[in-house]
Amino acid sequence: MSSLTAFEAFALELVAVAATETLPPFRQEIAIVDKGAQRAFDPVTAADRGAEAALRRAIANRFPDHGVIGEEYGEDRPHADWVWVLDPIDGTRAYIAGLPLWTTLIALMREGEPVLGVVAQPYLQETFVGTRSASRLVRPGQPDRTLRTRPCPTLADATISTTDPALFADEEAAAWRGLRQSARLARLGCDAYAYAMLAAGQIDVVLESGLKLWDWAAHKPLIEGAGGQVEGWISADCGPGQILATGDARLQTQVRALLG
Repeated sequence: MSSLTAFEAFALELVAVAATETLPPFRQEIAIVDKGAQRAFDPVTAADRGAEAALRRAIANRFPDHGVIGEEYGEDRPHADWVWVLDPIDGTRAYIAGLPLWTTLIALMREGEPVLGVVAQPYLQETFVGTRSASRLVRPGQPDRTLRTRPCPTLADATISTTDPALFADEEAAAWRGLRQSARLARLGCDAYAYAMLAAGQIDVVLESGLKLWDWAAHKPLIEGAGGQVEGWISADCGPGQILATGDARLQTQVRALLG
């Protein structure tokens, strides 16, 4: 725990490092490269790449024996004892549209398991940070706020979220439609910010597919520390990238029934 406390403090430093690259270009003209080629539009900007490069430098300077896995620059010692997982701008589409729903995701893994997670929205000056034992919201000039998911016993009372239903494949799309029909309210396009709101007790279920490690690693310890669950659609394994996050364990059983 003493190590995690020190790493958590360092993770908050990393949030500030990333913000120096992501905030100045936000809502300004910025060059966009489409990584999607002939597939769906998949933008990346100089802010994405500059932020990850800055994060990697900071980690190498402080913890040269640690590994790093990042969306923009790949793997460096991915089998080290401690591995940082980085998504400098999760929600680049929101970023280039001027919407403050993009986030910086930072996770720390130990023996292949995420043990520390950070979801930061620097424009709103919100940093959600957590381990499996506790999670909190950090804002400048304010006391830290403990994060707790909220009770929600039935889907009929639930607020659910996914980034874009068009990203689901055939059976996945049918599962989402069933979930949407069962829930009280659905919100779209929130990217990783939806997971932060689940940890904060504002959203009850997040369902996504096609996620990479850097898309979900930060959410698992953050949400578990707030009392929720982050697992795969079929089992606890998140590796396939089909992610089910729930604030109340009773919802997990109900959603799995809809997922078939």
